[in-house]
Amino acid sequence: MNVFINDALDIKVENIFFRIIFYVSGTLFFFLLSYVLNFYNLERPFKTRLILSQSFFIVGSFVLTIFIGTVLFFDASFWRIPLIIFLFLTPLEIFLWRYFFGNLFKVIPAIRNVMYVFDKEIDDDHQKYIDQIDGDGMESYYKTRLTYSIDNVTILERKKFMDAMDKIDSFILNIPSYDQLSPRFEKMLIEAILKGKEVLSFTTFYENIYEALPLKSHNDSFYELLQLKNGKIRYLEALFTFIVNWLFILVVGAIFIFFLPIVFVLNLFFNRGPLFYTQKRVGQYGKEFSIFKFRSMVVDAESTGAKMAAKNDARITPFGKILRMFRIDELPQLISIIKGDMQLIGPRPERKIFVDKLNEITPFYSARHLIKPGITGWAQVKYKYGENLEDSIRKLEYDMYYIKNKSITLDIRIIFKTITTVLFSRGI
Repeated sequence: MNVFINDALDIKVENIFFRIIFYVSGTLFFFLLSYVLNFYNLERPFKTRLILSQSFFIVGSFVLTIFIGTVLFFDASFWRIPLIIFLFLTPLEIFLWRYFFGNLFKVIPAIRNVMYVFDKEIDDDHQKYIDQIDGDGMESYYKTRLTYSIDNVTILERKKFMDAMDKIDSFILNIPSYDQLSPRFEKMLIEAILKGKEVLSFTTFYENIYEALPLKSHNDSFYELLQLKNGKIRYLEALFTFIVNWLFILVVGAIFIFFLPIVFVLNLFFNRGPLFYTQKRVGQYGKEFSIFKFRSMVVDAESTGAKMAAKNDARITPFGKILRMFRIDELPQLISIIKGDMQLIGPRPERKIFVDKLNEITPFYSARHLIKPGITGWAQVKYKYGENLEDSIRKLEYDMYYIKNKSITLDIRIIFKTITTVLFSRGI
């Protein structure tokens, strides 16, 4: 940054306030891009090629933004040699810092040793819960060392529990209700807390690590998501949602008008059939509404029956693949936002036939209809493309998390992560 401001940027303004603005805005811009690109997410495996390319992208985006801003508003110019040095050495510096950041916790152990405390009545898949504590394909920084059933609070089990005090950092409880704990076991947990140990419910652990709500294992607090928040907070969130929706309508509306004639003409030659695709989806409070998209599949794609769309669906036409690749097929959905059936951020609306099936599998599926469905949402940016009912249930965990923790901050995170999804074809 110092090389760029002092050496590469040739500008007549020597005001110290001007330099401070550049330093601060540059730093904020870097952190913003790093967040959008998931640059410092320790859950991701370190891949040299990916991190290096992202480093160059961040620096290139920063230089391009500053270049446009300074040329337009300050009539600035740049010195070539310092600028080239900045463009090539800064990504290397960022890459080395990311490498150090990613390996810091390997040098300084931060893994918490866990005793998994469970109730056999709800522990229907013992190994699955242990795998989820250990990370289940990601880095959770928790490791299950011992398991303990509350059904066996004998003298021998108590000794086992107390002997583990010095070796265990966290106790994770997978039980339906704390009311089921015996006075003796509660005393054992209190002794653990007094010794500085962490005691968590499995729901709290899962929510903190995965930013989702477990559907199969939960305690009484799970139903908190059905409660309404403070009225003032709801009004602020409603105002924010209103502003975001209309900003989206104005920006995407202009893009939609631009692409409409282009898609119409190309559709005549490369995707013969109706321009738009209309389908009924389930919205807020279970009411059905019509959703609109540019058609990307063959005509009568569901002549053999309803089927969930897959990422590499054979029913998608060659022209439809291009529309999906650049998310152009999604543009007409702003009509549903204008009509008030959808909003920018919320659970993805599903078809009634699949909603009915999912309601039979899990009783919590209908809870996602507490709020209006959205074009993007927490499940869309956190989980892969949903291709079957099992994926839908997994995405439901993220929808539940969003409903319970809905806030302006979380909505902003979703907007930033959606930018990543669109730019790098990640997520849905």
